[in-house]
Amino acid sequence: MSYIQKGTPLFRKTSMAFFAAGFNTFAILYCVQPLMPEFSKEFSISPTNASLSLSVTTIVLAVSMLIFGSLSEVWGRKPIMVISMLAASVFCILTAFSPNFHFLLILRTLEGISLAGLPSIAMAYLGEEIEPRSLGAAMGLYICGNSIGAVFGRVYSGLMSDFFGWHVAIAGIGIISLVATLIFWKSLPASQNFNARKLQVGKLGKSMVDHLKDPGLVCLFFMGFLLLGSNVAMFNYIAYVLLGKPYSLSQTIVGWIFLIMIIGMFSSVWTGKWVDRHGRQRILFINLVLALFGVAMTLDSHLLVKILGLGFFTYGFFGSHAIASSWVGQRATHDKAQASSLYLFLYYTGSSVGGTLAGFFWSDFGWGGVISMTAGFLVIGVMLWAAVSKIAQNGKKVRRSIGSESMQH
Repeated sequence: MSYIQKGTPLFRKTSMAFFAAGFNTFAILYCVQPLMPEFSKEFSISPTNASLSLSVTTIVLAVSMLIFGSLSEVWGRKPIMVISMLAASVFCILTAFSPNFHFLLILRTLEGISLAGLPSIAMAYLGEEIEPRSLGAAMGLYICGNSIGAVFGRVYSGLMSDFFGWHVAIAGIGIISLVATLIFWKSLPASQNFNARKLQVGKLGKSMVDHLKDPGLVCLFFMGFLLLGSNVAMFNYIAYVLLGKPYSLSQTIVGWIFLIMIIGMFSSVWTGKWVDRHGRQRILFINLVLALFGVAMTLDSHLLVKILGLGFFTYGFFGSHAIASSWVGQRATHDKAQASSLYLFLYYTGSSVGGTLAGFFWSDFGWGGVISMTAGFLVIGVMLWAAVSKIAQNGKKVRRSIGSESMQH
């Protein structure tokens, strides 16, 4: 089997393709977040209803990834990813012409279904086509595209809506995403190590159950749940802290807080390089500890320390996600796209659960309550790291034992 190796032109083209793919997915997904007040004004709806413009997309994205991950085992990797990105970009442009909020929600639902075809398959493609020692760097660049897309989608749509309205803002995101789709289509090599299967729903269902029987994979799945749950909890409620006393910052300044996610760009790339050198187990632990350290720092009342704490947390979050997600692709012995989609299903489910649960802690205990919940999530994440590391070590011992017995015979 031929693999794509780091340092080659093919590796650079593949990395560029997945950077564009990650950018496309997260720019479209999060571009409506700063536009919710505009939706409330134009459509005369409550903030809770306006928030559905993001939550319905995330919900259907999580569910649809389970389906697309299985279908890609039959139809192939690249074709589904290209169609997915193209459809999501077109639906994004159409959203700009929504005559009412119900129509907007329908289009955002279709966007969520379309977007699912990329993240549910991307990790499987990388795991199959990239040489193992180069996988960390490739995955890091893909996650880097995710973080930049998430920041750009929020900041760009917020600024454009101030000058030209939300219609132009969303249409602009859709057009930019079309360009990203073209880059992906032209740059990504066709799969070389993928073997298609016949569409047999029973077998695909059985393979999904088999993934859940692997305790190492289950640990990684729930680590994704805890990671994004922590991230959403932190960034959902830090705005309330900064808007209130003693900081009393303006809404505009608080909105720029999302720029701190750019740190994820550096975190993902650097983490990939460190993993290639020192191994995923050690670097994953360091990133989880950095995230936990950052969470604790935000308890300090000094504004600069709070912002630095968010920076440490963001670095650790993106680094941990890059390692855990790539580990799923390598640990799964079959139906890798399906395993990746299970990880992402729990990852995005963690977003909904973490954000909602943190709201109860905020109401009862303020920022200290949110931090307690987030720290608890990360501590459990460290426990899952210890468990999956032990499972991996035991697996290596078994393989060495089998190998030595084979040599003796």
